[in-house]
Amino acid sequence: MNLDELNELDFGNIGVWPWPVKIVLILLVCTLLSVGFYYFDTQDQLLQLERAEKEETTLRKSFETQQAKAASLDKYKQQLEEMKQSFGAMLRQLPNKTEVAELLVDVSQTGLAAGLEFELFQPTGEVPKEFYAELPIKLKVHGGFHEFGEFISGLAALPRIVTIHDVRILPEGGTKQGKSSKKPGGTKLILEATAKTYRYLEEGDE
Repeated sequence: MNLDELNELDFGNIGVWPWPVKIVLILLVCTLLSVGFYYFDTQDQLLQLERAEKEETTLRKSFETQQAKAASLDKYKQQLEEMKQSFGAMLRQLPNKTEVAELLVDVSQTGLAAGLEFELFQPTGEVPKEFYAELPIKLKVHGGFHEFGEFISGLAALPRIVTIHDVRILPEGGTKQGKSSKKPGGTKLILEATAKTYRYLEEGDE
């Protein structure tokens, strides 16, 4: 088929066209339909597929994170239980109201057992904190370095928590340590400090 024959084709009567021309036309129409179908349907589906793949990646990462947390859940529970037990053990070291007087006696007896002479043993008012209260005790005792060390060690060995703060050691007579002409081993010393014990605040306590 030459160009003249193509020009003579009657577009109003496609049925009489030669078969080669019909086949070319059919292929052209199919191609146009395929391209149109891609742009109007398939392309949108591909975009949805791309979004779904990204969402799948995000969900997979989230799942892996949650799975790791779930795998560690038993370990976290065990750590929480250990923390509860440790916290409970510390709370048991805090006296309640009825045990405070007994603890004060223990502190004073510890000092006497170490060979110290008490000049001042003055519990002051409670200082409330979040869930406990501090009970400061002003101390002024006479003795030597060895007795002071034994006293501090004795306080640390008590079943209740007792801490020492604001420690000052002076020779008898008021001269600061280091300016005395006597050797520390043979000098009567004065220990001034604040011992703090702690009480658990029960429900209803201010």
